[in-house]
Amino acid sequence: MSRNRRGLALLVTVALALAGCTADPKPRQSRSAPTPGATPSVTPGPAGVGDPYFPTAGNSGYDVERYTLKVRYDPAGDELRGTTTVRARATADLPLFHLDLAGLTVRRVTVDGTPARHAREGAELVVTPGTPVRSGAAFTVEVGYDGQPVPLPNETIGEGGWLHTADGAIALGQPESASSWFPVNDHPSDKAAYDFEITVPKGLVAVANGVPQGQRPAAGGWTTWRWSEATPMASYLSTVVIGKYRTSTGEHRGRPVFNAVAASLPRGAADESIAGTLAVADYLETVFGPYPFGAYGGVVVDEPRIRYALETQSRPVYSANFFRTGENTGVVAHEIAHQWFGDSVSVARWEDIWLNEGLATYAEWLWAEHQGRETAQAAFEQQYAASDDQVWRVPPAAPGVANLFSESVYQRGGMTVHALRVTIGDEAFFRLLKTWAAEKRNGNATTAEFVATAERVSGQQLDDLFATWLYGTERPATPTRR
Repeated sequence: MSRNRRGLALLVTVALALAGCTADPKPRQSRSAPTPGATPSVTPGPAGVGDPYFPTAGNSGYDVERYTLKVRYDPAGDELRGTTTVRARATADLPLFHLDLAGLTVRRVTVDGTPARHAREGAELVVTPGTPVRSGAAFTVEVGYDGQPVPLPNETIGEGGWLHTADGAIALGQPESASSWFPVNDHPSDKAAYDFEITVPKGLVAVANGVPQGQRPAAGGWTTWRWSEATPMASYLSTVVIGKYRTSTGEHRGRPVFNAVAASLPRGAADESIAGTLAVADYLETVFGPYPFGAYGGVVVDEPRIRYALETQSRPVYSANFFRTGENTGVVAHEIAHQWFGDSVSVARWEDIWLNEGLATYAEWLWAEHQGRETAQAAFEQQYAASDDQVWRVPPAAPGVANLFSESVYQRGGMTVHALRVTIGDEAFFRLLKTWAAEKRNGNATTAEFVATAERVSGQQLDDLFATWLYGTERPATPTRR
């Protein structure tokens, strides 16, 4: 995720230029969260995977393999009607299990084709199959539902999740958004493949993740747009954007390209910046290794409630505010870097979010250097000098829920990456980035695993470095080569 800014060199300029468009971080989980601690144990079936920051997020007892979403949305009445099919495998005996679903009315639930009892407990859908699902068994859940989607309130930037707009809707947010429009195991530790069929009034565009599968007419003057993301995806990275958009398509390195820009925006900076996605991705391949997904693209939305960019898998969504003052491939570099770090390599628990944001921030610095604007060393020195006491009081690898998307996580996270580079040297550092991306591809990771990989690749003991930069609460000395 990028906050509303135009790269490191223009941080202050953009903050002033976008007065009235606050540079807020990504939304935080709206559920209550206790003081972080050891992951509690959970029994099979109930809500929550036991994430220390958001213990009720997600659900235990099963692993989802694929979601098939078939939804029909009428913007005139803000009415959503959907059928979601969840293919999963039980990891424990399941006399019952939970799915996350906020609002909406559930009309029917089946498990393996047989009607199942269901009940609502707040934002949880509790399913009791006629016959308990045994550990190790594959099973299929189908849920039919409808209603007006309920936005997810957030203390940081306001509403997230499904947002009804002037000409359609946008489903976007972090740490949660998916549960506002389909039943889901809403935690990044349970990644799955996705198929989307989104039916909207004729003349509107409906964009989602992955490879475009085309569109077809539907009865009554509607159109069904189809998309498929075959590579495992964390639920918060799923998106749908519906409305009036100008689109551009193509192919790059054998993969489809699909971009969309809100028709309300004048042609220019937003279109040019999103067109830069391919150049950014090609450069980052030289740093991180092969691009991890089957499609490229981006979506620019013109919606005042969205004041950030989010790395929705294969097709990031950007606030139009990033492009008000001109072309901005810095934010594109940040979100495309997330395709490796955040999307392909996802956090196993939310407290490790610096792994996403620190590496993506550093990618901005590398991209600026690649463009001949300023070196990563200069970017580090500028940020180090500009960082206030709050940045150093909040440890990026243990920020707490209130600071989950703070400057410490982003900027101190980026400085930590540079301190690591200086300490172990360029050869080991860039080998580490490719090793990390390759070994954790399509999976989840923790800070402890990153530290272990850095020590293995570099052949150095790095406890002091990471203890200071990731967990310390005072400004550290600038790094030096060992």
